Amino acid sequence: MNALLGILFHSIGGFASGSFYMPYNKVKGWAWESFWIVGGLFSWLIVPPIAAWLTIPNFGAIIAAASTQILVVTFIMGLLWGIGGLTYGLGVRYLGMSLGNSVVLGFCAAFGAVVPSIYYTFNPTEGKISFTDMIASSGGQLVLLGVLVCLAGIAIAGKAGMMKERELSKEQQSASVAEFSLVKGLIIAVFSGILSSFFNFAIEAGKPMADVANEAWKALNPGEGEFLYQNNVTYIIILWGGLTTNFIWTTILSLKNKSYKNFTDKKTPITKNVIFSALAGTTWFLQFFFYGMGESKLGNGASSWILHMSTIILTANMWGIVRHEWKGVSSKTKWTIATGITVIILSVFIVGIGNSL
Repeated sequence: MNALLGILFHSIGGFASGSFYMPYNKVKGWAWESFWIVGGLFSWLIVPPIAAWLTIPNFGAIIAAASTQILVVTFIMGLLWGIGGLTYGLGVRYLGMSLGNSVVLGFCAAFGAVVPSIYYTFNPTEGKISFTDMIASSGGQLVLLGVLVCLAGIAIAGKAGMMKERELSKEQQSASVAEFSLVKGLIIAVFSGILSSFFNFAIEAGKPMADVANEAWKALNPGEGEFLYQNNVTYIIILWGGLTTNFIWTTILSLKNKSYKNFTDKKTPITKNVIFSALAGTTWFLQFFFYGMGESKLGNGASSWILHMSTIILTANMWGIVRHEWKGVSSKTKWTIATGITVIILSVFIVGIGNSL
């Protein structure tokens, strides 16, 4: 039952993440940095403490009681993840929902699946599996095989993107992805995928805070199992790191491009733009709200992370189809992208089996 609930929660979170960029497509007349930071304020600053307040009594006291080392390391991991999240937006901007998400999240899934074990190699913790443990066990070897299969799927998806670029004219490419640029997009997407995996690292670094919330809940609810919302307190610190990175970069772009004028430009639908950006940001946060619920049922191992990522990839590709991002390409190209996605999903099952062993 725990496994089924974990899969359900991760699937809901993955759907939220794979869909969050859609409201941004409704924003009119604003520069990317304008709608990105408005959505980000909801994602990283406004909604997380509201979620913690609704689910964890005295969450502020838990943060205040945490050691400086835990807070600093968690924040830094969030800061690095924030760079990945920032460049994620650019990756989707240049590659589209389908290809952009497949490449970014494929790399994120692969690296995020092994990051916790690497962390525990240098920070031995009772009951936690280190990278050396993974290499030495059949289950761990299967997990690493799944990661390699995931990377193969990414390569196939990238090949489909190159085929698309050759087959479509610039006008056709722009019809589905306004600023399509394969080379620029792939470089950004790979960079983004690797750094985005640091969110999983941050969850592990901030786990002591989640443990306090979990133990407090268990004391009040004996025999009820793990606390579904324990990670909500950790997210606050992680997302402060993400906010810092994104706020600095969008401010630089806003001053450089003078796009700060967007917020007073009455020629644009300011109110609607804020609403759609807020909706995007709130939807984005829901991915980790439900990830925390799924993690409480499955644990923050490779299976949780890669299951979450695969659901996002499937959802994003669904939206890519809705947006006609592969319209006009040959059947061979469509089969290539479908094969790449299938291989990425296959890697999920391999990792899941390995994790169970």
